[in-house]
Amino acid sequence: MSDADRPQITLITPPAFDLDVYPDLLASVLDSADIACVRLSLASKDQDLIARAADACRLVSHARDVAIVIDTHLLLVERLGLDGIHLPDGARSVRKARKDLGSDAIIGTFGGVTRHEGISAAEAGADYVAFGPVGATTLGDGAQAAFDLFEWWSEMIEVPVIAEGALTAELVEQLGPVTDFFGIGQEIWGAEDPVAALRKLLAPLG
Repeated sequence: MSDADRPQITLITPPAFDLDVYPDLLASVLDSADIACVRLSLASKDQDLIARAADACRLVSHARDVAIVIDTHLLLVERLGLDGIHLPDGARSVRKARKDLGSDAIIGTFGGVTRHEGISAAEAGADYVAFGPVGATTLGDGAQAAFDLFEWWSEMIEVPVIAEGALTAELVEQLGPVTDFFGIGQEIWGAEDPVAALRKLLAPLG
């Protein structure tokens, strides 16, 4: 696969991490691969904790000219000096986010496993739409975003698409020709060596 055709990578943080350890780990992963964007995806509702995590990850990301967006928390984007927002609710908040953050902000959204939500988000002005999970999982209702969804999207829709959730090297190989990005997170953070895990996951792309 040529560099021009090779999907880019969005790196998704763990839902919780040790601030004394994770920034250095993030730096090592960013230094090991060509990462387009970091998505801060914390489960916490503690604003102080989120702010400290965002500051640490922003410093690491921006030092490497990598954009960083935050999951869900629209009001924190400008306050924390981040580059945009990842919305979990499909098309519902895209127009408001664009109005609040302006034309330069990255505004992406999660479309689940069906094209309808993604199309609505694209029409509302999202910069990208993520679909997933693409792999087998016991989380949620077990539904998966199928290959033909990405195949159809790549042929019909200009807005970039992200494949994410329970990725394997086999899925990376299969979806590589029909997705613009892979969203990678838990697949590597649970490994003893996240850098090695990322290389193994992306090996089919050449």
